[in-house]
Amino acid sequence: MSRITIGSFEDFEQYIGKELGVSEFHQITQEQINKFAEATLDHQWIHTEPERAKNEGGFGDTIAHGYLTLSLVPYLWDQIIQVNNLKMMVNYGIENLRFAQAVLVNNEVRLSANLKNVVNLRGTIKAEVNVKLVIKDQKKPAFTGVLVFLYHFVS
Repeated sequence: MSRITIGSFEDFEQYIGKELGVSEFHQITQEQINKFAEATLDHQWIHTEPERAKNEGGFGDTIAHGYLTLSLVPYLWDQIIQVNNLKMMVNYGIENLRFAQAVLVNNEVRLSANLKNVVNLRGTIKAEVNVKLVIKDQKKPAFTGVLVFLYHFVS
């Protein structure tokens, strides 16, 4: 997939209400789940113990941490958009985040994004992006929400 290129507020503005794009699929592995558990100190067995998860869990296998799926946003977002003339970008917030379905180990996910709104705040661009993390071959997404980014362009 080709990324869209943004270099200014005006570039952003033309995409209000429109799809920005879709990332490639990324497979969630048990190794990635285990590393996330180590980094976050969240070793709940539903994530890290495959045999127990298969026998006792309600999903038939281990599942990715919800926050692991959310932490993939920067990697997947970079596949959708390239921002030029950028001095700095800051994650400003997440609104209306809902985890709708568990992501099982070895599932593939991808991010779809639609620009909800963009506002010029005295030179700082506030972009609100509707996002959905789609699970391959599943009807319900892993999560939906509105990501809010602040972009500071080079003057």
